Amino acid sequence: MGLLKKLFGTSSEKELKAIAPIVNKIESLDAEYSALTDEQLQAKTQEFKDRYQNGESLDDLLPEAFAACREASWRVLGMKPYRVQLIGGIILHQGRIAEMKTGEGKTLVATLPAYLNALSGKGVHIVTVNDYLAKRDSEWMGKVYRFMGLTVGLVIHGVVGAAKHLAYAADITYGTNNEFGFDYLRDNMAIYKQEMVQRGHAFAIVDEVDSILIDEARTPLIISGQGDESTQLYTIVDNFVSRLKCKVVASVDTKEEEDPNEDADYIVDEKARTVTLTANGVAKAEKAFNLENLADPENTTLSHHINQAIRARGLMKRDIDYVVKDGEVIIVDEFTGRLMFGRRYSDGLHQAIEAKEGVKVARESKTLATITFQNYFRLYDKLSGMTGTAMTEEDEFNGTYSLDVVEIPTNKPLARVDHHDVVYKNEAGKYRAIIRQIEECHAKGQPVLVGTISIEKSEMLSNMLKKKGIKHNVLNAKNHEKEAEIVAQAGKLGAVTVATNMAGRGTDIMLGG
Repeated sequence: MGLLKKLFGTSSEKELKAIAPIVNKIESLDAEYSALTDEQLQAKTQEFKDRYQNGESLDDLLPEAFAACREASWRVLGMKPYRVQLIGGIILHQGRIAEMKTGEGKTLVATLPAYLNALSGKGVHIVTVNDYLAKRDSEWMGKVYRFMGLTVGLVIHGVVGAAKHLAYAADITYGTNNEFGFDYLRDNMAIYKQEMVQRGHAFAIVDEVDSILIDEARTPLIISGQGDESTQLYTIVDNFVSRLKCKVVASVDTKEEEDPNEDADYIVDEKARTVTLTANGVAKAEKAFNLENLADPENTTLSHHINQAIRARGLMKRDIDYVVKDGEVIIVDEFTGRLMFGRRYSDGLHQAIEAKEGVKVARESKTLATITFQNYFRLYDKLSGMTGTAMTEEDEFNGTYSLDVVEIPTNKPLARVDHHDVVYKNEAGKYRAIIRQIEECHAKGQPVLVGTISIEKSEMLSNMLKKKGIKHNVLNAKNHEKEAEIVAQAGKLGAVTVATNMAGRGTDIMLGG
């Protein structure tokens, strides 16, 4: 395969060759568009719209529209997209995924296809992973669109009513994957057409596309309504389960018969994320609740409560899966490490965790509408995305979404050195090595950013650093309000920042702070 690639080139290299003439055309228009006055450049938008209405395709308009948007970026932001960024923009317009390394300016790349596709009047959705990025990009890149006579909307948590209608009516709408998905569900629950906010799904550009379309693909968005009053049964069952013996295993072999001498009352399989009540546990439940047979149909409710209680006790970990804040159990997003205010686990699991943590058990809820990110984003007529890491998931993108991945070279040769992974015999050795590495870098004044997988790990590292007397910042779901500020200052001389994987996607870290 290596020899074939050398002889014929990779698929990405072939695509780049095919796109080169279009890029040459855009660049050849630079002098012409630079000579236009602001008024003449702005008038191009209406000219393009008229030509589109008269039968020209967006592909026909692409070179001129990209050249106009490129010149507008230079005048408004002082940034003129490089050749590789023009390539990225073309890939996105074609409904594909552009893999561009971190720092190559993907935010600016998105303006080119967004401007072009907005000319159709059908609306463009630019999807980001958090409210901060959506707001920042809509304000920052929005200057280019507004200069060219287009409208820009923002859909984030807290935007409601008339403001949301206006946001979706705009030519280009920035927002988070969560808000776009939930608004779709709300529209499907609307009684009257005028209550609906989305006006279709023509074209979406998904930032951090691997995170949203692969990692979170099957994450369900659920709109719940109030169900029955929460019962005392959650607390009663939790008191019972708290006295049971738990056995944690790496993976349960389903073919293996249960050991009749098994001392555990329930088994937790951490790999499969399942919990199972053993015969011992069933016997204790029947005795505690004075039942003949826990499996009888009339005992279904109690059996469900017990299963959720052992799940809450065995699988759901405080400061990893959730935090307790101001007397409430708040979910921590497993992908971003952010607190998910207003979101609750379904099917009684949230109530079981509340009972476990000794906080007020809230009213039960029932599912009214649900959709996964995978199914939502497949609604779009044209879908595209950009990220720094897409080639590794190329088969999944192709199989699930029919999306091709094109690897785009960096504007300048890559100066960063990406080292190989280091494997340690045990966790203790790994963390000792991390602390040693931090000490060495800190002594030289080199800024250090440490990524961790959970709040628990970030705080453990923080305690180890405190013992060494190394001053540092900790960024996790407990202090997420300061996210952008902490990450932006992570480049200060000698700064040490310990963060969960929430850490400020898209925030510029400037050397020197």
